[in-house]
Amino acid sequence: MDRPRLLTPARPTGLTRRSLLGFGAAAASGLLLPGCSRGRADEPAPSEKAVFATGNAGGVYNVFGAALSKLVSEVTGVELAPVVTDGSVDNLSRVATRKADLGFCTSDTALAAYEGTDAFATGRLHFSALARVYDNYVHVVVPMASKATSLTDLFPSEDAPTRRTVVGVGPKASGTEIVANMILDRAKADAIKANPKLDPAKIDVIRRNMSLTEMAAAVQPKGQATKGVLDAFFWSGGVPTDPIAALQKTIGFRLLDIGGVAQAIALKEFGGFLVAPIPPSQYGLASSVPTLAIPNYLIARTDLSDSWAWWTVNTLFRRQNDLVKGVVIPGQTPAAPGASPTPTGNPEAGALDPRSAIATMPVPLHPAAERWYRQNHI
Repeated sequence: MDRPRLLTPARPTGLTRRSLLGFGAAAASGLLLPGCSRGRADEPAPSEKAVFATGNAGGVYNVFGAALSKLVSEVTGVELAPVVTDGSVDNLSRVATRKADLGFCTSDTALAAYEGTDAFATGRLHFSALARVYDNYVHVVVPMASKATSLTDLFPSEDAPTRRTVVGVGPKASGTEIVANMILDRAKADAIKANPKLDPAKIDVIRRNMSLTEMAAAVQPKGQATKGVLDAFFWSGGVPTDPIAALQKTIGFRLLDIGGVAQAIALKEFGGFLVAPIPPSQYGLASSVPTLAIPNYLIARTDLSDSWAWWTVNTLFRRQNDLVKGVVIPGQTPAAPGASPTPTGNPEAGALDPRSAIATMPVPLHPAAERWYRQNHI
């Protein structure tokens, strides 16, 4: 059923967004404005500030989380503070141990944490979900000058038995590292089968843990060097991811087609994996690149107050257009000296749909989030 008023609300005549926000959530008790960001007028504002675990600086988790945090803070009049983290695994740990109230994570790491497997084999974590948001896309980035055209080109072969490729796999214990190792391990098994004359123990790549910013820098040559210290790197994130896009202005880059491995993972692994293309327009590529797509969840502490859960979900959807167009983030550096900071838009917010947002299985929805969806007939 189409619900245009929920996703693209009309603004009340005579009232600007700024004047409405000036009231604060608590002061709006006398207003019932279904077309603005507030929704129900009788939902109380949170009583104390909260922390939002986002992701690597410059990554979509961080940019999206900072924008959403600012909007929620404006609407409620209570601070929702975004913090930089190492991504999914870090965020799950912070939320489960009450070091953060909200966070982003991928569906596969959420499943592992909820069931106590893989990176969480020492014990399952307890957390809830507020929404399924946008999908992450796995990027396998190589410099334009690289001769690699596929994953197999990163491994030793009978034609190049001494090849030792250095590959960035994201921060330690991050969602990027988990999916990068999964992909590399499958590609390694394929390389071993394709090169029976080589010692299987020597068929691998050198894996390096680095942040997104570090990987984008390490793939570029320094000084008189002809290549960077990384030959390639993995990143799991929304598109476009700014530090990756910026490489087209320096060394240029390509994304490796990992469609075959992605298909095998999507068929054999449970965790919401999909095979999807990264459109060429996102990074100025020659053509679309098949890769592995992974849904993202917005998670919360199981004991997060109903007020924070309800207002976060309400803002996520009723301020969707503002998230897409862009929000000026506090402390953001302007493009030029003396200029005002440019609003940071989040194209991923355009994919938000409350009808798919409830699909966070097996992670249960927070009761207040579930109530919001029921109130909006989802």
